[in-house]
Amino acid sequence: MSRILFALALLVSFSASAQETIKIGLITALSGQSARAGEAITRGLAVAIDELNAKGGALGRKFELVRRDDEATPAKGVIAARELLFREKVAVLFGGLDTPVSLAIVPIVNEAKMPFMGPWAAGTPITKNGAKDNFVFRVSAVDEIVDRAMLQYSQRTFNAKNCGMILVNNPWGESNEKGLTAALNAKGMKAAGIEKFEGNDVDVVPQLTRLKNAGADCLFLVGNVGPSAQVVKSLDRMGWKVPIVSHWGPAGGRFT
Repeated sequence: MSRILFALALLVSFSASAQETIKIGLITALSGQSARAGEAITRGLAVAIDELNAKGGALGRKFELVRRDDEATPAKGVIAARELLFREKVAVLFGGLDTPVSLAIVPIVNEAKMPFMGPWAAGTPITKNGAKDNFVFRVSAVDEIVDRAMLQYSQRTFNAKNCGMILVNNPWGESNEKGLTAALNAKGMKAAGIEKFEGNDVDVVPQLTRLKNAGADCLFLVGNVGPSAQVVKSLDRMGWKVPIVSHWGPAGGRFT
């Protein structure tokens, strides 16, 4: 992380020469059910900054972390991005715990020609956004790669032959629907069914019942902490013990 941070900051540090410090911007969820993931990203950046500052920083200047809470909301992420770019004058922007937030920020950073590094959000269109001059980078795997791995795991571990999808109804779910469908098609397979749920749903028994009736022998789950927990609670209420192969969304907070 520290080498990435150092390289990105050097690219633009001359443009911020009037500042006493080189500001590193961070936009992530610092409140709500995914706050633990946002804090984990913060700690990683803080460690990297401490390591660099202990070595003298860059060009004789120290690094400073400036962060904003996007509350997992695209509109608030856009406001935070504009504030960090144009008021705080950050040299580089980190962020994007949630794919919808990252996708909302992408046009802003590309227009401003500001390096944007995503440590978490995996939506394929974030980096593969079609911009002629693309300033968006990531250190995590894109959905299309994760989706192939999920299918491979389901087959190897559970001998799954008829997997269903239960996906959050937002751009992250859409990205994975496309990626999982492509992964299945490459193996001459189709999904048992594709069901969506909203981020604030507390009961997804109807969607899961349709997947059960379709003969699903495995579920691909894509959702963050709270919604994923509701899927598992709904399965428990149904008494349906089916293998779940999940994206890394539940790892971002108090899932258990």
